[in-house]
Amino acid sequence: MSTFGSRLRELRINKELSQKELANHFKISESAVGMYEREQREPSFELVEKIADFFEVSTDYLLGRTNDSSLKETDEDSKINVAFYDGLKGFEDLDPDEQQFILDMVEDTVARFKKRKAERKAKKNK
Repeated sequence: MSTFGSRLRELRINKELSQKELANHFKISESAVGMYEREQREPSFELVEKIADFFEVSTDYLLGRTNDSSLKETDEDSKINVAFYDGLKGFEDLDPDEQQFILDMVEDTVARFKKRKAERKAKKNK
């Protein structure tokens, strides 16, 4: 699956923008754009969201977590995202590995709860 840098470069080129033009739009340096594209530097979560909005793709697509670039989001997903991120003050201050550890734990916990819920429902229907 593609990385953030390759996706950013692909989207920028498809929109016929130079690194300088993209940098000017986001009020960052041209060298920062180049470093993002070469995976030598990582943008903040806030900038990732702004870039995704600018190119009208999902952040998951931009980060290489999916090949689906659409912005489909259910109301339930939206509620989960707001509740999750609003409750994590200081999350952006953590190292990327620490952030990923937390996200993985939350994902695992949600999967366990869904499994339990399905098991309870199956028991009820017997």
